[in-house]
Formats: sequence, C-alpha cells, structure tokens
Amino acid sequence: MTAGTSTAVVTLTRAEHDELRAVAQELAEFPPRRVDAPAWVLAARQRSCLLPLLLRETLREYRHDSGTDGVLLLRNLPIGTAIPPTPTIAGSVEREATVAAAVQVLLSLCVGEIGAFRAEKTGALVQNVVPVPGRERSQSNAGSVVLTMHVENAFHPARPDFVALLCLRADHENRAALLVAPIRPALAALPPPARRILAEPRFRTEPPPSFGGTGGGSEPHPVLCGSAEDPDIRVDFASTRPLDADAGAALAELETALAPVVRRLVLRPGELALVDNRLALHGRTAFIPRYDGRDRWLYRTFVFADGRRTRPFRSPGGYVLT
Repeated sequence: MTAGTSTAVVTLTRAEHDELRAVAQELAEFPPRRVDAPAWVLAARQRSCLLPLLLRETLREYRHDSGTDGVLLLRNLPIGTAIPPTPTIAGSVEREATVAAAVQVLLSLCVGEIGAFRAEKTGALVQNVVPVPGRERSQSNAGSVVLTMHVENAFHPARPDFVALLCLRADHENRAALLVAPIRPALAALPPPARRILAEPRFRTEPPPSFGGTGGGSEPHPVLCGSAEDPDIRVDFASTRPLDADAGAALAELETALAPVVRRLVLRPGELALVDNRLALHGRTAFIPRYDGRDRWLYRTFVFADGRRTRPFRSPGGYVLT
C-alpha cells in the first residue's frame, strides 16, 4: 500500500516478471499477430489463465471490489526492450501484437472483457495516449494541458467499467501525473440535498473530442446512481451540463467534495494503472511535449465486467461498440 492513501500497489517479483513476459511473448507471436483479430483475442483470453498466481488473485479481487480509491497500480511489468518512437499522429492506435500490447490485453482480460467504440480511434482495442502537435489544449488524450476530471465516455449508456493505462514512456520531466478522484471517500463531504439532486436525472453529457463530434449527447441522467450508500458516479466536468440552477449548484458541490481526495500517480515505464470507471474519475496534470519521439506514451484499453450489458451496441462476438 502507498503511504497515506488506500491505493493498492503490487510490484511483480523478478520471477513473476519473467513468467508474465514468457506468456506475453508467446501471445505476441500468435497468428495473425494482430491485436484486433478475434482469433488473437481468443488466444489472449485463454492465456490469461497462465499468468502468475498472485497476479491473477490480485486482479480477481480488484474486479470483486476495487477498494476505497478504485485504483490498482501494477509495477515491474514487461514491455519489451526496443520501444519505438512515441507516435505523434491523431487517433494513433496499436494493431500489431507486441509484448507490451500482449501484457495490456492479458491483464485487461483478467478483469473483464475488452472493447472499444467505433467512433473513437476507429474502434481499436489498444489505443495510444500520446500528445499530438496542434492539439495541446484539447480536452482529450491528445492534449497536454490539464485534463479535466471525468468518467470515461460518461455520455454513453455502455461506458467501460474499468480503464487500463500502461506506461511505455514517461514525459521528459517525469511530472505528468494520472489524477484519480474516487467518490467513496468524497461522499461524506456532500450535503444531503446535493446528494439527492445528483441522484436525479437532471444532467446531460456530450461526447468527448476523441469521438470527433459524433455519437450524440446523452439522455438526461443522474450523476450518482445505484446504491444510495455506495453509488456509482457518472460525470465529465468538461462536458456534463446541469439542466437547472439547483443541479448546477449540486455539481459544483460535488467538484468541491472530490478535490481533497484526488490521488496523483506518476506512471513509470512498465507500470499499469487500473481505474474503476464506475467509482472514480480520472484526469491528468499538464506537461510539456517536445515531439522528439521520446514523449509520454501510454496504452489504453477499456474493460467491461459484463459482456451482456454491451450486447445491444455490438455485433455477435464482436468487440466494437456503436
């Protein structure tokens, strides 16, 4: 456990690192060596049962209950020895199977089913989170200014249950931090009237810039839903709009309550953060990209705990949601 927080941190031993690398290397070479190929994903699902026992136990327990912070940090993961230059194009994704992509998918499949959205990065299962020239001020994964706290794809009725972020390369100054704001420790600071309003369908959310202006906005929805004592959260402070003045005041109170519980994680190469997208918002601090091939580079996958919930939005056996 990290001192002063309840964020769970697991560091693989050398033996566990080597065991995971062997499984990932075999998977990376499995035909057709394409991350989005159904046969490759099937092979990944089967091989996810071969990961080190403690790692599988940790991921299974995290899926059961993601804890107070809703975050699990895994360290000392194999990502390969020859990391290519950081991509700089908009909508960058990973199609070719590599050791790092195999690790990303294997770990994701231990938590649930992976998926993607057709309107976002062409529906690729493994997506690059990199700064893009000209997009510095964008409120998206291509930007480098402060990324506002949000639930991933809060506008969508079948948003991911978890988001997995694997660091291949840190920023030059090692200061870009993943920010996580969990609702569980913030709930007590919310006055009862605000909690009541936030649990009512008095908000709308627009799709993020990464959807290219497509996808449409949401129907009116609550920000807090499910159990009143332990609710899920659904909000994007950059694109969720209150439908009346009282709802706006409650949204402001929520943002105030979340501020003191924000966790900062500066990811290093070979570290993967799992964020429970039902219980925690995430964002990013600002950093300065150089566009020299050595900028910050994360892999991202979306994980769904229940494949049946996404079935109305995808084809039979498919992984891409509309």
